[in-house]
Amino acid sequence: MNENAPNKGPVVVGVRGLASLDPLSAAEAKVVAHLQSGDFDRLGDGLRPEMESPERNVRAELLRLLVLGKEGYRLHEKGLRLSGAWITGILDLEGCRVPRDIGLKDCHFEASPVLRSAIIDNLFLDGSVMPGLRADRLEARGCVSLQGATVNGEVRLPGARLGGSIEADGVVITSSDGLAVNAEDLEARGGVLLRGATVRGGINLSSARIGGDVNAVGARIERPGEVAFNGDAMVAGGDLALRGVTVAGETRFQGAHVGGDADCTSASLSHPEGHALRFNRAKIDGAFFLRQGATIDGALDLTATTINAIEDEQASWPRSGDLLLNRCQYGAFTGGPVDAASRLDWLSRQTPGRWGSDFWPQPYEHLATVLSEMGHNEDAREVLIAKERLQRSARRARAKNPALKLILTIIDGILAVTLSYGRQPLRAMLWVILFWLIGTGVFSVAYNAGAMKPNSPVVLRAVEWTLCDLEQSESRYLPSSGLTLSGRAAPGENQLTCFRNQPEAASYPEFNPLMYSLDVLLPVLSIGQKDFWRPDSMKPNGPFTLKYYFFQSIVGWALSLLAVAGFSGLVKSR
Repeated sequence: MNENAPNKGPVVVGVRGLASLDPLSAAEAKVVAHLQSGDFDRLGDGLRPEMESPERNVRAELLRLLVLGKEGYRLHEKGLRLSGAWITGILDLEGCRVPRDIGLKDCHFEASPVLRSAIIDNLFLDGSVMPGLRADRLEARGCVSLQGATVNGEVRLPGARLGGSIEADGVVITSSDGLAVNAEDLEARGGVLLRGATVRGGINLSSARIGGDVNAVGARIERPGEVAFNGDAMVAGGDLALRGVTVAGETRFQGAHVGGDADCTSASLSHPEGHALRFNRAKIDGAFFLRQGATIDGALDLTATTINAIEDEQASWPRSGDLLLNRCQYGAFTGGPVDAASRLDWLSRQTPGRWGSDFWPQPYEHLATVLSEMGHNEDAREVLIAKERLQRSARRARAKNPALKLILTIIDGILAVTLSYGRQPLRAMLWVILFWLIGTGVFSVAYNAGAMKPNSPVVLRAVEWTLCDLEQSESRYLPSSGLTLSGRAAPGENQLTCFRNQPEAASYPEFNPLMYSLDVLLPVLSIGQKDFWRPDSMKPNGPFTLKYYFFQSIVGWALSLLAVAGFSGLVKSR
């Protein structure tokens, strides 16, 4: 029988045969006697034993012999099913082919089972206690089940290939060496189920390829100060369900691809002074949920993440300085606030300076695009205005030259109040109307006070205008006529009023303060009022009116140019 001898470890059992294991314990004898019946699955009451006893003790060497079918001991089609056993020694199935299920539920293992590079159907260790599991590169046609098990060491499944799922609901895994579950580069057609699990140590699913869900609903994962849940480059065909999960340490899915939702509803993720949840460069085909009392104590990193939709609530957002959204792309908000004020508060929780940058414009631009596509155009515009203000502030902060900084401050201030940085070009019209009305008042007062005069050299040299500057009791010699004539102004009457009362002035155009102000303000119009009237600096209130005349002309040119630039988009930041 030497041809059947394995190469190492407990493999020598195959040489010695079953007889070499005599005497069998009562438990072992029962297992052997019912090996092929298919209806025997428990020792004693089937519950997990608390101590060794002949009625419960089964040597791992015997189990290996039976599992491999040595010496004609062929397993029942249901495979090996046993519960309530106290298993001594090492169950070493490394590199073995086992064409049946291995079911060792509610057992107590003294040593970690070894299934490295083994090929099996299903592995059931539900409810068992063991110091670890070493199943690197395991190939299973079905699942690996650890539901309700207690593992006081590392569960190793790196490079494993499963036709089903890892089922570890309610498992308790405690590892003092850092990683509690190492399933790096795992391939599973099913999912990874850790519902209600307690894991003291890290979980590593980096580069895993999972056909179903990664479900850790209600789980508790503890690895403070380090990476507690590592899903970097993981591909999951279903949901990433973290509802109600409690994680002490970093939860990280950099470059991952989630085919369904990433659901952090009611989750508590804590990694103070570090990243509590990292999805940067990840892709989420479904929605990202952060709601119903979810808390993030640490940074939420969504840098360059692509998300189909976001459903969140303000109370669950991270603190100021703990949000990273640069280059994050999302399609819509399916829940949570969609008004500009709330979403600007959301964006304000970014602190680019903490990460070596001064400002990130993309989060504002993308938020505006999403709000606009959802029909919230006014909110989208408000977001873009805030983006312009912050971006220009960052640009001024970068300026080293004080003169340049002052010029930028003045320009930005003018653009802010007139055009909202080009985002509201029609706002320039409000300023036009304001200056139009102010000018109407200024020129109306000036006209009534006699501080306006005809804008015609012929009229200004005319006798009617000249003599109206004198009261009727006064006279003046006029060289043009060689005569001395009496004044025409009544007592207390100003020159302009006197002139308007002269019959000769009846054909001169009337002064209209409303049209005059508009004519001064808009250089592109030619109403004609400026051609006939102008402020008289020689009269009381005249100097001020003349200065305002020039000021309003300059303002008119400036507002016209700004409006054109605003509508053409020239003043917007790129």
